[in-house]
Amino acid sequence: MRPEHLRSARQTAGLTQQQAADRLGVSQAYLALLERGRRPVTAQLGPKIVKLYGLGPTALPLESGSIDSWQSSSLAAALARLGYPGFRQLRGADRKNPAVVLLAAIAASEVEVRVIEALPWLVVEHSDLDWEWLIREAKLRDIQNRLGFVVTLARQVAEKRGDGLATSRLRGIEEVLDRARLVREDTLCQASLSETERRWLRRTRPVEASHWNLLTDLNARFLPYAA
Repeated sequence: MRPEHLRSARQTAGLTQQQAADRLGVSQAYLALLERGRRPVTAQLGPKIVKLYGLGPTALPLESGSIDSWQSSSLAAALARLGYPGFRQLRGADRKNPAVVLLAAIAASEVEVRVIEALPWLVVEHSDLDWEWLIREAKLRDIQNRLGFVVTLARQVAEKRGDGLATSRLRGIEEVLDRARLVREDTLCQASLSETERRWLRRTRPVEASHWNLLTDLNARFLPYAA
């Protein structure tokens, strides 16, 4: 949630600075500091601002400190909270910024296939997420190939849906990531693959996976929401 957006979002919601501060439980002076970038939006205050101003989940705080603690179950719950139909039965999770959920998923060494399959959906549905932050965080962890592959699948899903805006946006992100593509081989969050499985995937993986140097058989054509 960038400071320069806070003021315009509040005004769009039809709130004065004092009215917004009262509803958020902070002082008017503190809210003024937030809007000028003099104070960070905390994890506790961010969701309140998003709800009060009627903002989408991409406005929620970007937090990478606890990325390594996420597991398949918490990822599935977070995807459910963001509206993924495949996990609609799950309840109880706090809503997280989709960029944080995506980073947590692709940074993990082991993630259930059902969770990995949901990632292109996440990217299509929230193609306006903070790509500058996400790409930077992915590069720091040397997982830009994983991100690039997920973006490629998402772009293909967007094309099938006829979503021109998402398609154009994601194609640009692909180009950025392609310039940073790593030559080393990797898996898509499946570190426990046996050598037999790895040899088989080298022969049979889709061309997109080969381009991004990933050992995976994930294919946009077979995703349940791609049609």
